[in-house]
Amino acid sequence: MAETINMPKLGFDMAEGTLVRWVKQVGENINKGDVLAEIETDKATVEVESPASGVVLQLIVNQGDVVPVNAPIAVVGAAGEKVDAPVIESGKTLAPGVSAGEKEERAADEKPLPIQPTPASAPSTVSTPSDGAIKASPLAKKIARDNNIDLAQLQGTGPGGRVVRRDVESALISSRTSKVSSLQSPTASFAAISHDDEIVQLTKLRQAIARRMTESKISVPHFYVSHEYKMDAVMAMRKQVNEYLPDNRKLSVNDFIIKAVSLALREFPNLNATFAGDKVIRHGAVNVGVAVAVTGGLLTVVNKSTDQLPLRQISADVKQKVARARDGKVKPDDIEGSTFSISNLGMYDVENFIAIVNPPEAAILAVGSAREVPVVESGELKVGWRMKATVSVDHRVSDGAEAAQFMQSLAKYLETPALMLV
Repeated sequence: MAETINMPKLGFDMAEGTLVRWVKQVGENINKGDVLAEIETDKATVEVESPASGVVLQLIVNQGDVVPVNAPIAVVGAAGEKVDAPVIESGKTLAPGVSAGEKEERAADEKPLPIQPTPASAPSTVSTPSDGAIKASPLAKKIARDNNIDLAQLQGTGPGGRVVRRDVESALISSRTSKVSSLQSPTASFAAISHDDEIVQLTKLRQAIARRMTESKISVPHFYVSHEYKMDAVMAMRKQVNEYLPDNRKLSVNDFIIKAVSLALREFPNLNATFAGDKVIRHGAVNVGVAVAVTGGLLTVVNKSTDQLPLRQISADVKQKVARARDGKVKPDDIEGSTFSISNLGMYDVENFIAIVNPPEAAILAVGSAREVPVVESGELKVGWRMKATVSVDHRVSDGAEAAQFMQSLAKYLETPALMLV
């Protein structure tokens, strides 16, 4: 029986997504778990996997279309199976096929650019309809919008002079080539430097971060508790363990922190929770989110059931998800379901900082660098490893004493890391 695949909801505040690319086409075989399409959300470009096996019978939306959450995007079923056209939210029935002109335009959008493009000639203005609208495919409009390209200055090569994807990409290549040439020009070093204001259009990810962080600071009453941790035992254990591991599987300090946090959260379930009006939802699973710096912003990848996993499995899982996030290839499961987050800026030689709670979570831990510093122990001055961390907590869910006890519990695991192995 044919199965309709809908636009997935990735995150509690997602309302729509842009279908960037179809990986499978009508008539192709697909297995459950195979990547069907790539969609762009406010947070990232995500690969959508097929929940069913069979043949792709219908692609309901075009590349570049903005689609509401839970709206149908494709149908998968048995070869030759007849399917009814799904109904979209407005109540209108989607046509089971596309016109010849639409097929030609879609093919033009998907046609790759030559490997060695020739320099573009001076752009000529594309003809526009009497109402002033520019004829361009949805995908071409999106690429142009994201890269501040004026469609009116492009010559369309699609059906009826329509601007398609390759036209915008050609303009981008031409623009970048011109910039490189000007930088390499012998006279370029003598050119006056412009100090004019620059207007940078926010990406969807940056807009989402701005919206969510503003909402968090306005609606969530934050408080903060800091602690300095003795890291000598963790640093020694990490060094010893890594001697037996290949380079691509070595443990990081952050791996130990993630594991320690998950065990401490088991003792303080109030911080592994969500505020819900007249009640607090304490989550049964401990899913630790890890903030990752990506181009243009920040993503949180999620390690599921962290308290139940060994260190090496946590490390491997986080490494894979971080790599996919930075390559723009995250899967829905990579960024969904965190119950507590960690933001670690230690690799940037940051001593300490505070982070903003990531709703609907109740707390987030901000971690600084592990440093060798002079310390006094038993009246003696010596060198030791120390690391500062600050937990930000939703005051509607918890209070200072509980947060302080959580930080002490975290110290127990970081200062006696053998407890993470038993």
